[in-house]
Amino acid sequence: MIRTRWLLFMLLIAAVGCAQSLEQRPLPAFTTGDPAHWFNSSPLTTQELKGKVLLIDVWTFDCWNCYRSFPWLKMLETDLADQAFQVIGVHSPEFDHERDPERVRAKIREFGLQHPVMMDNDFAYWQALGNRYWPAFYLVDKQGIIRYLHVGETHAGDARARRIEEQIRALLAE
Repeated sequence: MIRTRWLLFMLLIAAVGCAQSLEQRPLPAFTTGDPAHWFNSSPLTTQELKGKVLLIDVWTFDCWNCYRSFPWLKMLETDLADQAFQVIGVHSPEFDHERDPERVRAKIREFGLQHPVMMDNDFAYWQALGNRYWPAFYLVDKQGIIRYLHVGETHAGDARARRIEEQIRALLAE
């Protein structure tokens, strides 16, 4: 019975997504400085990203809810290219085959992702965020404080995307 309720809850989240204001807290430090676990960038630090609004995208490459959000993410990056805005992917694998850096690199290339992506094979960053979902989008203000969490697939023009974009623009204006 509990398992059925949990499954129904997860299906609801996947279908409609949700946005939450969070107890504001600093973005945790990235959990790897190993260049072999960063794609499209050298290892980043939270300190060097201060002054930018961040969208942290927690994803895994076999999650269709994750990769169906990529066109929207890429559009957002293009639209805000002249702003102090940065998308950072965190690839946290659900299955063993998703832990292979070469497979992750191939999927990043296949999906046309240009933003930095950190591999989180040991779920250290997942745990530091207190994350529980794929995909999860964390919005971080210019001071490095997590302000919002959005869970679920997002597409350009849908209500979730508009809410996220409004929150990003509000954070950019602060």
